[in-house]
Amino acid sequence: MSYPQQGQGQQYQQQQAYQGGHAPAHQPQQAPVAVGAGAQMKRRNPVGAWLGLPIITFGIYGLVWFFKVHTELHEYDRRVGDAAVNALLSLLFGSITLGIWPLVMWVKLGGRIAQAQRAAGLPASCSGGIGFLLGIFGFGVLYYQLQLNKVIDRYGDTPTGQQVSLVA
Repeated sequence: MSYPQQGQGQQYQQQQAYQGGHAPAHQPQQAPVAVGAGAQMKRRNPVGAWLGLPIITFGIYGLVWFFKVHTELHEYDRRVGDAAVNALLSLLFGSITLGIWPLVMWVKLGGRIAQAQRAAGLPASCSGGIGFLLGIFGFGVLYYQLQLNKVIDRYGDTPTGQQVSLVA
């Protein structure tokens, strides 16, 4: 057995480890580590939020839903800016911009939901583009609420407002 020359110590030790006939042991994958915490969102019936309550309230619940979803997304993940007031104002005064401002907020909501899915450790399956297209045909709230419920279901029976861990 020869000794390493000066400056070759670490490389020599690595060679010796592999010459012994054993490869380095594989490390088992660990569960995702929490990087933050947020408040659990409220689980809503997608059909009720999409069709039932807006019909009963003559469309007012649609405004309430849009505001509450933005508020809950901010409380769930504080890294996402609080856009609840901006979202509500876009719906109320969107006609000033010929409907462009509400459409932008609608597409951005898809991105916020996708970010919440990543923060929950889920693959981001929500798309602002799909939400926009489905919104044209009247199914946007249904789509977005189904995507939000994936995040909520990730934490099981955790009560609304309870602290939950974020993994991404």
